[in-house]
Amino acid sequence: MSFTSTLEATIAAPSATLASVPLIDIEGLGIHFDGPHGRTTVVEGVDLRIRPGECVALVGESGSGKSVTARCLLDLVGPGARVSATRFLVDDADALRFDAATWRRLRGTFAGLVMQDALVSLDPLRTIGQEVGEVISHHHLLRGRDAIARRTRETLARVGISDPDERMAQYAHQLSGGLRQRALIAAAIAGEPRLIIADEPTTALDASIQKQVIEVLGRRVRDDGVGLLLISHDLSVVAEIADRVLVMRAGRVVEAGPAREVLSQPRHAYTRQLIAAVPSASSKGSRLASARFESAPADPDRNATRVVREPLPPRRHARGTGTSGERVLEVDGIGKRFRRGGGIGPARDGDFVALHDVSFSIAAGEVLGLVGESGSGKSTCAKIVLGLLEPDAGNVRLRGQAWSHRPEKARRSLRASLQYIPQDPLSSFDPRYTVREVIAENLGALSTAQATHRIHALLEQVGLDGGLGERRPRTLSGGQRQRVAIARALAAEPTLIVCDEPVSALDISIQAQVVDLIGELQSRLGTALLFISHDINLVHHIADRVLVLNEGRVVEQGSVDDVFLRPAHAYTRALLAAVPPPLTAAI
Repeated sequence: MSFTSTLEATIAAPSATLASVPLIDIEGLGIHFDGPHGRTTVVEGVDLRIRPGECVALVGESGSGKSVTARCLLDLVGPGARVSATRFLVDDADALRFDAATWRRLRGTFAGLVMQDALVSLDPLRTIGQEVGEVISHHHLLRGRDAIARRTRETLARVGISDPDERMAQYAHQLSGGLRQRALIAAAIAGEPRLIIADEPTTALDASIQKQVIEVLGRRVRDDGVGLLLISHDLSVVAEIADRVLVMRAGRVVEAGPAREVLSQPRHAYTRQLIAAVPSASSKGSRLASARFESAPADPDRNATRVVREPLPPRRHARGTGTSGERVLEVDGIGKRFRRGGGIGPARDGDFVALHDVSFSIAAGEVLGLVGESGSGKSTCAKIVLGLLEPDAGNVRLRGQAWSHRPEKARRSLRASLQYIPQDPLSSFDPRYTVREVIAENLGALSTAQATHRIHALLEQVGLDGGLGERRPRTLSGGQRQRVAIARALAAEPTLIVCDEPVSALDISIQAQVVDLIGELQSRLGTALLFISHDINLVHHIADRVLVLNEGRVVEQGSVDDVFLRPAHAYTRALLAAVPPPLTAAI
């Protein structure tokens, strides 16, 4: 089966009827920033039109101009920005003539914005109910506390949040990552805007919640005639919902057209490279960033296309089964419960059970994937493995030694053998440190000359210039920061690395490079990995075995092929059914 025919089955047909007057009508958009070294152009010559009942998607790598293009639709580009255009109409009015007051009236009523990082976007001092209800009260859309609370409750329920009354009284830090993101989406749609601007709205969400969010946004487009500008590095999500796609690179649109056409028959080499870099079961054992399209003349009646990839280096250890070889980690029957509303004391019936009787092991050189919905217990499990949280029941052994129920002083000799690669490396770095100092934390007792040589070698090992050592992490790109986090973990020469959503915030191109790097280093060094991700296709690409968690319990585990291709548990089947078909599934 050709790539084209398989992809066409995954892309919904464009909206049949679109209103004649666009919500957004821009021609020749340019965005420039004036700085001490002159003018910097970040967007140039972009045409963008969004009609009611239409979803337009912007895709491209980090720094391509997607987010700044979207932000200019709300006059949120930032200080020092200069926006120009041949035509810039918002709701059929000349936006180049808008004053600050006009833009403020449009935010939340005409257009709602969904950002990527909910923890940063949500006010830590206000409840979720206050956050979602703000646009309603600020713009006087409803009057009276009861009416505002009712709309807030209904909006939270619409984005898949259960127990909305309880969530309205909570703060952002009390919610899981998935719940925070859904609360942010609820805040954007509470004012019933005619245009929704969604900047990576599903990046932090698991497959089932992602599906709910896409269905909510899709219903707004399909049933209510709302326009949607979707920014996403997940091309499978784009294929599910978008009518048209604009592919951006270096501030310019390199390809545009109907989603069906752009994603199934890409013309531009950059678009083809993006699609080929998407992980899947078929990419297992290969370098994602090496992927390229080639003609496959096997079927004389069609112009079939296939993706060709270079293999990863051979593994030092055979692909693990969890039953052979040295076990570097043994988790035996761990359980963890939390008191609702905080507090301490003995267990109560109303406590939240985060984990119950969870057992697994990881062999030397093995990659174990950990998947499940938001709130399933993945992060709690990772914290217990890392020794940051003590289990209420069960034990963890690291390299054959007791780990979970020992004081930190007694664990110190083993600490270096267990390392961590977080989802957001910048928040895990000391902002006062340079890259060299960040890595040096894990080097132990070395002379200055030895440390300098080792840090330079580690940076080169993860594909970075050794000269970056004197820069601060905030001056690096997202992909560079993630590589620094990997270098910091490798500095300790660990036996096991816990990878918690290590690439979920990265665009397709950078994700492919980082995943390739992890695979190459893992093959060469034989380090075991506990790989936590909501991306089922990525886990299938990188893991040997997989563990499926649901409500704190292990419902299924086994080889990735057995679990993902022949699931035995109903929950696993439901989780897989929510995953959009990978774009390269047929290749």
